[in-house]
Amino acid sequence: MTPWVRNLLIANVAAHLLVPAGSGIWLQGAFLGSEMLTHPWTLLTYQFLHAPGFGHIFFNMLALYFFGPRLEERLGAGNFLALYLGAGVFGAVLSAVFTPQALMVGASAAVYGVVAAFAVVWPFEKVYLWFVLPVPIWALAIFMVVFSLQSSVVGVNDGIAHFAHLGGLIFGGAYLKIWEYRTGSALRSFQKKMQMPSGDAPRPIRDRGAVARWEEIDVSDLHEINRVEVEQLMARVRAEGASTLTTSERQFLDRMAGR
Repeated sequence: MTPWVRNLLIANVAAHLLVPAGSGIWLQGAFLGSEMLTHPWTLLTYQFLHAPGFGHIFFNMLALYFFGPRLEERLGAGNFLALYLGAGVFGAVLSAVFTPQALMVGASAAVYGVVAAFAVVWPFEKVYLWFVLPVPIWALAIFMVVFSLQSSVVGVNDGIAHFAHLGGLIFGGAYLKIWEYRTGSALRSFQKKMQMPSGDAPRPIRDRGAVARWEEIDVSDLHEINRVEVEQLMARVRAEGASTLTTSERQFLDRMAGR
């Protein structure tokens, strides 16, 4: 369990238990697109409120629990929180544009953003629909986008904020791609500055220091999924060299080494 996933789980469950659905506080925190400018705080507060009962919050928190920790490990706490809350805000804004009279609560848009970002980084990870049917997460993410878009266009009146879901998916995928580009640009800039001459052409400095740091990663303290990924990447480094790693894989190993 990573820090912000744990904090978000606690905050959502506490809000659900302490703020009864339909109460005055609940209505003040719920999001209504037509009142977005006069009640701007609801862009955030609605993400921590849920519909009556436990079905709505249970499935949102279950998805956050499964997909969130590994993504927070990859992005870091600050970037993960920005992605989560940003997806919720963008989902609310999109909903306000197209369905301004729809009262909305729930962490679904934020969680959809997490799922979309996870699918960008680990597209071939399997998820089990109904705990039985294995499906690669890229296929699940595409289905979620198509279903949300189709439902939004045809105006399905099922009480589900499809535009908010679509907004969360778009924001999560876009945030992750921008993060990858920015971190990759920083790494390429660093490597360019550190180029050393070798014969007639410059070449990047050797990765001995980085590999030494990665070799010291204590895999026994990692989540099983992260441990397996570290072991696979280090096996490739030992067999083929650090130059075979992508920017995202280097960033991952650096973050694991900095724990």
